[in-house]
Amino acid sequence: MREFSLPALYEVPADGNLTDLIRRNATQHPDVPVLARKRDGRWEDITAAAFLDEVRATAKGLIAAGVQPGDRVGLMSRTRYEWTLFDFSIWSAGGVTVPVYETSSPEQIAWILGDSGAVAALVETEDHLKAVESVRDHLPALAHVWQIETPAPSEGAVPRLIAEGAGVSDATADERGSVANADSPATIVYTSGTTGRPKGCVLTHRSFFAECGNVVERLRPLFRTGESSVLLFLPVAHVFGRLVQVAAVMAPIKLGHVGDVKTLTDELGSFRPTMVLGVPRVFEKVYNSARAQAQAGGKGKIFDKAADTAIAYSRAQDDPSGPSLKLRFQHKVFDRLVYSKLRAVLGGRATHAISGGAPLGERLGHFYRGIGFTVLEGYGLTESCAATAFNPFDRQKIGTVGQPLPGSVVRIADDGEVLLHGEHLFTGYWNNQQASEEALSDGWFHTGDIGTLDADGYLAITGRKKEILVTAGGKNVAPAVIEDRIRGHALVAECMVVGDGRPFVGALLTVDEEFLPRWADEHGKSGLSHPELLADPELLAELQGAVDDGNAAVSKAESVRKFRVLSTQFTEESGHITPSLKLKRGVVAKDFANDIEALYAS
Repeated sequence: MREFSLPALYEVPADGNLTDLIRRNATQHPDVPVLARKRDGRWEDITAAAFLDEVRATAKGLIAAGVQPGDRVGLMSRTRYEWTLFDFSIWSAGGVTVPVYETSSPEQIAWILGDSGAVAALVETEDHLKAVESVRDHLPALAHVWQIETPAPSEGAVPRLIAEGAGVSDATADERGSVANADSPATIVYTSGTTGRPKGCVLTHRSFFAECGNVVERLRPLFRTGESSVLLFLPVAHVFGRLVQVAAVMAPIKLGHVGDVKTLTDELGSFRPTMVLGVPRVFEKVYNSARAQAQAGGKGKIFDKAADTAIAYSRAQDDPSGPSLKLRFQHKVFDRLVYSKLRAVLGGRATHAISGGAPLGERLGHFYRGIGFTVLEGYGLTESCAATAFNPFDRQKIGTVGQPLPGSVVRIADDGEVLLHGEHLFTGYWNNQQASEEALSDGWFHTGDIGTLDADGYLAITGRKKEILVTAGGKNVAPAVIEDRIRGHALVAECMVVGDGRPFVGALLTVDEEFLPRWADEHGKSGLSHPELLADPELLAELQGAVDDGNAAVSKAESVRKFRVLSTQFTEESGHITPSLKLKRGVVAKDFANDIEALYAS
């Protein structure tokens, strides 16, 4: 058994709650822009004083509607300014926010709002409203539903609540906002549910204070009030997006929102953040898109040479002797020709990113640091209020998820499971004592992840305890390691390794529908049908290359011997991935049982 901890850098206020942050900002930084919203195609700054006024006004509407201290209020919307506004408004009314993914089905909505006992809900669109209304009979506690986007702007949730709360005094609102303390529930976040129904993780105000306070203090150079900014495009219904939101308000730095990732490149260019928060798939897409464009323009060899140089330059930074004179010269040339253009795609001002949700991969980590855009990997779960480990900006160790959150402890059990202890942890699962007792034992949260700690306390995650495959030959295989490497190829959308009880390891692959047409054009195969493309020997050879790259990360016994290309995609709508993009392995294995059998048929 091994464990590592760092001293806390932030002290959680015992008698405070998260609404204290916006009151403090309005007092100490009244004219500093703490948020920005897009209106009529332009970013409009919102000062700390103005944000507090709008939060208080909407909170009055919730109070007037009968929301009581401790009441749960559902919030179903894409990432947008109103998400943050309503989150703080619910807290200011003494309530508890219950996020609902905007892609949730009526059945999922009924479960989350019903299990949490939500008394009210805020939804974004008419479709969301219809989905809630379709299950209203199963939600006896739900008394109010407000819609953010309406044909008549005056009927939207914000103006309606402000109007309905006009008779509530400031004193009443301020008194209500101070009811909760650090140990009061702030939110119930329902896990994505790779198996069974989602469980509601109860996160307190203390959880967010401990989490965000220590993240901000450890990464303080990235959180400079009046200078730094972050553009949030992750779902705020996911705990990682929530971390970004609360940390930005805590710092405070300017926070912007993007609801549609299809417009992300344009929004990065117009908002120009100093820091980016994302998941590995975003950074993989940026790299793969840039490489594909270079190849289409006849500059593929130059791009590949520039990428190799960036990686070598980054690796050399970890060597006491540093980059050679030749390497520094090559890097300077490529910075002007290639790297500066890539940084411009990311807004032009950002020097750092924080990545979580899945491993980024060592090669891509070195590539980004080599172009002057350092991606700091972290690791966390809903139960740990997002990051429970992250790489510090001044002591990054690529290939790991960093050191423990200051003030917390990471322990590796005898069987390799990662155990966590700290103020940032959830207090249990809502209405589920049995699951709570199984997950929390003597103050330690059992993550279900397998990992290692090095001598400096840097954590590496090698797989999920329940996902470990045991081949017929008795070899234990952690799928995540090889899957992440294979998934990094531009043509691969998803990869699921199989082989439990089988003679060898195999894999199911889906092809990225964005890059497949590009590949077909570049290889003179645009006239082929989709089935013909997927069976094309040249395409299969390219996918074999992706598998070979993945195999390089593991032993021969763990390597993928055969793969099968599926003609469909793993999507949330198909039920094969969760809203946070995790594979539902049991569902995939059941739905594609015939394809798995075909891998071992001969």
